[in-house]
Amino acid sequence: MKTIYLDREEKTREIGTKLGELLFPGAVICLIGDLGAGKTTMTQSLAKSLGVDDYITSPTFTIVNEYEGRMPLYHFDVYRIGCSEEMYDIGFDEYIDSDGVCIIEWANIIEDILPDEYLKIELLYKETGREMILTPFGQKYKEIVEELTK
Repeated sequence: MKTIYLDREEKTREIGTKLGELLFPGAVICLIGDLGAGKTTMTQSLAKSLGVDDYITSPTFTIVNEYEGRMPLYHFDVYRIGCSEEMYDIGFDEYIDSDGVCIIEWANIIEDILPDEYLKIELLYKETGREMILTPFGQKYKEIVEELTK
């Protein structure tokens, strides 16, 4: 686990861009944080570095938005999910097992169905900015965290 202090929104964008450059087919990024903590900002910059030209919005009512870039991007917002079983109705397991990148906002809600390997990013408010806590699950994600925190 590594912590990065974010003193401005631009720092969130920089990390999101760098993260997008390090991702691989099948990568899963889990974002956790209060409303307005920077989850969508992180997703937008990550998507841009994946070559996604579309405007990224949080898919609160549709649960998942799909985007094309150098790799497919599947952006989930599970805030309104009643239970993790509902995710199977939208083919969650197929998205997770694909060659695309999955970004899951509010991932703590569906923690019981997450794959064994993923990168958890918690965004927390602090008095003078925000903190980003990176917790890797699996070797590939440990390497990404090392690269992000150099």
